[in-house]
Amino acid sequence: MSSNFPAFAELIAQTEHSALHLEMRDVYTPKGPVFVDWQRGIPIEYDRHGDWIDLVQGAITRGIDWRRARIVSEPVTDFIQYEWETTTIVNVPAGEKVRWLPRQNASDLLLPGNDFWVFDDSLLRWTTFHGDGSWGPHAFSEDPKLIRQCKEAFESVWARAVDHADYTPPRKEQAAA
Repeated sequence: MSSNFPAFAELIAQTEHSALHLEMRDVYTPKGPVFVDWQRGIPIEYDRHGDWIDLVQGAITRGIDWRRARIVSEPVTDFIQYEWETTTIVNVPAGEKVRWLPRQNASDLLLPGNDFWVFDDSLLRWTTFHGDGSWGPHAFSEDPKLIRQCKEAFESVWARAVDHADYTPPRKEQAAA
């Protein structure tokens, strides 16, 4: 595995067919400014995510199959609630296809140990995080066997997951009621 690959926006610009992303953590970047603002009651704004929206819309316009699957514990963490709201306001309107799989429905799936992206069935980008949820290093692989295994893992999650439009994440207070 190597870390000598282009930045994410360049990877998307080079993508011709598909960008698949599997997320399996319950907390990401807990000190990120948009999340911190959300915790303070500042609403998520579509326009605040302009660079991301432009990136996604540009890829979708080129015909890229952009799919994101998330495996989440229920009741969800505050961060996953924030992600769900962001997905409603930003990701889906930008053109992403997003599905959610409650972790208890993934127990019999064979999944890798880290989040990942698969680009065009030819490049794998591992997305790693430190224990506190902050970004770790990215690693890349062009190993066809590893890429195939990750794509199969993604597709197994995708097949079971619930479309964003049909998923409402249960919160702690809902579970206790």
